[in-house]
Amino acid sequence: MPFWKIYHPIGAFTAEDKRALSQRITELYRALPKFYVIVVFQEVAPESFYMGGEPAHNFVRIWVDHIARSFPPDAKKLKAKWMGWVEKALEPYIKDRGRDWEIHIDETPFDLWQIQGMPAPPPNSEYEKLWLEQNKPVPYPIQEPA
Repeated sequence: MPFWKIYHPIGAFTAEDKRALSQRITELYRALPKFYVIVVFQEVAPESFYMGGEPAHNFVRIWVDHIARSFPPDAKKLKAKWMGWVEKALEPYIKDRGRDWEIHIDETPFDLWQIQGMPAPPPNSEYEKLWLEQNKPVPYPIQEPA
């Protein structure tokens, strides 16, 4: 699951902006079931957003948790390419509007994740393909860890 938390000033995004940006983010994860991708927009009041001890009125902070997939530790070029795609997706809603921004991605171990009480199917498995096609978690025979 990619879980995106977007902290932003009040009124930075309209409802349509939020929908369109969440769709752009979802498109970054074409190989995953769409329901894996969660985007939360969190408005932060001016008196509650500080950077370096000073109010941050024009700042957007994005925190992403990757669980369904992770990058190999030595894949620097792939990571740089991915971050370029991310910046392109964000650009019309953040950079092009003159906002300052920062993003980071955490990677959670795949085996510490469940959906509706089930571990997610292994990546690229037949059951994950079924979840992708149906765009929802579907019960499957779960193998106990060795």
